[in-house]
Amino acid sequence: MDHLDEISVKELQDALDNVDGNKPTQRLLAAIAYKNGVTQTELAEWHDTGRRTIYSWLKRLDTDESLEQAVTDDKRTGRKRKLSDSEQQNFQETVHEPPEKAGIDAPAWTPALAQ
Repeated sequence: MDHLDEISVKELQDALDNVDGNKPTQRLLAAIAYKNGVTQTELAEWHDTGRRTIYSWLKRLDTDESLEQAVTDDKRTGRKRKLSDSEQQNFQETVHEPPEKAGIDAPAWTPALAQ
């Protein structure tokens, strides 16, 4: 893979010291192993993922961004809440009490029951 030719193992190790989180660490460790001769197929087996994922991890490093930024995912806002703040507060208060208090004949809250 040509795009890792420009990056040294030392640079990858230095970046490893400056990242937080499992995914960025995993991606940098995979890149270090790849630079040391481990194949993408072997890395996929080690990380219990597909070769395409390993390829994507390595390709991310082919950028003008710092290595730390390249291996870190962008922030995701997620789905908007379906409940308003007051509805959320009411829900939390309700599930902290037994279901019987809410008029439900059940011994305990389950995910399906809370839904």
